[in-house]
Parts: sequence; structure tokens; C-alpha cells
Amino acid sequence: MTGSATSQAALPTPRKSGRFLYMASVTLLCAWVIVPLYFLLINTVSSPDTVNNYPKPFLPPFDWSSLQFFASYQGMLSALKNSVIVALMTMVLSITIGAPAGYALSRFEFRGKELFRMLVLLTRAFPLPLLALPLAVMFIRTGLDDTAFGLALVHTTLALPFAVLITFSLFSGIPVELEEAAWTLGCTRFTAFTKVVLPLILPGIAASAIFAFVISWNEVFAAAVLTIENRTLTAFLLAKLGEAPLHLKFAGGFILVVPALIFIFAVRKYLFAMWGIANR
Repeated sequence: MTGSATSQAALPTPRKSGRFLYMASVTLLCAWVIVPLYFLLINTVSSPDTVNNYPKPFLPPFDWSSLQFFASYQGMLSALKNSVIVALMTMVLSITIGAPAGYALSRFEFRGKELFRMLVLLTRAFPLPLLALPLAVMFIRTGLDDTAFGLALVHTTLALPFAVLITFSLFSGIPVELEEAAWTLGCTRFTAFTKVVLPLILPGIAASAIFAFVISWNEVFAAAVLTIENRTLTAFLLAKLGEAPLHLKFAGGFILVVPALIFIFAVRKYLFAMWGIANR
């Protein structure tokens, strides 16, 4: 009897097993994100000989020649400016179109509502390479080729389904009774939205905008096909680093990743606040 009780006490409890599984999952997820960034960083700040040698030191001697090469490379700053402009335009267009659509899906009942939600999601099922030739022909005829606005329109179509579905789920988490109470106090639907719903949903809107910004920043295929002179940073690096040495490729990847990380870090409070809205 005593031996049975001792063996039962030695067995791990479900609570401890669940905590261990949780910590292991968090550790693996952090490693999945941090380890590639670490290797990208050390190869960027290493000398060309260190990059090509194995095994690599944990903390190599710093060599800024690769970054200095890109800082003085012709067209680099222009491509960076184009990426920022296109990403900001994509962010504004996605939220301007996607947020009202998400609100309508959340608050109104109409025929074909579920079909519309499915069609919004199915727009991501069409591979962009299949649409490259029709898009190029249409943009040339309309004068949108090789322009920041034309590329922002393409990126908006890529980010819009996510903006619609994210804002739909966030609006659904706000009780409609709050708006109804504002209506009884004399507010119109618009003023009730701006004074009651919008302040609550603003962190989620900001998080959706961040998502659109990152999609535009990382997109390369449309930028490479639809632009020639006004290339974004991704298309510029793709064209210039195809035959470049390995250490320059690492430096180019670092330059591409860091601005997006800085932007996400700067607005991280909105990402954390979104979870508070989504869990209501």
C-alpha cells in the first residue's frame, strides 16, 4: 500500500507536464526565430574570409565593410525610399478598404455574406506569377507601370484579405450593445462608431496595418516584374545580388530585415493591445 502511494507520488502531474510542454514549445519557437537572425547578424558583421570559413566563431571580429559597401552603393537609398513609400501606401489602402468591409461583415446580415467571406479568402489562392503578364499589360496601358502607386495597388490586393478577416474578427469581439446604447443617447451610427467602437478597436486596426506593411515590405515578385527604374529594396537586392559574393548576400538580407523589425518593435504595444481586444 505504501509502495503504491510512493509510485503514484513519483509520477508527474498533468499540470507539471503541461507546463513543461509549454516551456519547451516557447523555447523552440524562440530558437526558430532568433537563431537565423543571429547567423544573419554575425555573417553580416564578419569579414569575407570568416563568412566562407567553417566552423564559425560565436563572436567573430567585427568587419563593417559589407554594410559600408551597401551604404555607398548607387541606387540603394532610392530603393529603400521606394519600399517605405509603397509599404505605407499599402498600409493606408488596406485599412481604408478592409476596415469598413470587416465592420459590414460583423454588423450586417445580407444575402451571400458567407460566400463573400470565402471569396475574400480565395483571392489568396491565385498564384501571383499567373497574373504577372495580365497585370503588366494592364499597367502599361493605364500608365501605372513602374510607379509606386501601381505597385501599392498590387500589394493591397495581397494584404486586403487579411485586413478584412482580421478586422471582422475584432469588430465581432466588440458587443453591439455598446453602439445601441450610444444610439439611445442621440449618436448616429457614424458618431457611435467613431466615439465608442473606434477607440476600442484602434489597437487591432494598428496591428492589421502592421501586417499589411510587412507583406508589402517583403514582397518581391510583383516589384521585380512591374518596376524597372523605381524598384523597391527587395527587387533591387534581387537584381543586384544574384551573382554577388556570399558576404554581400548576407549583408543585403540584413538590410532588408532590420527596418521591418524596427517598425514592428516601435509599434509593439498595439500588437499586445490587440490580444486584449481579441480575447474579450
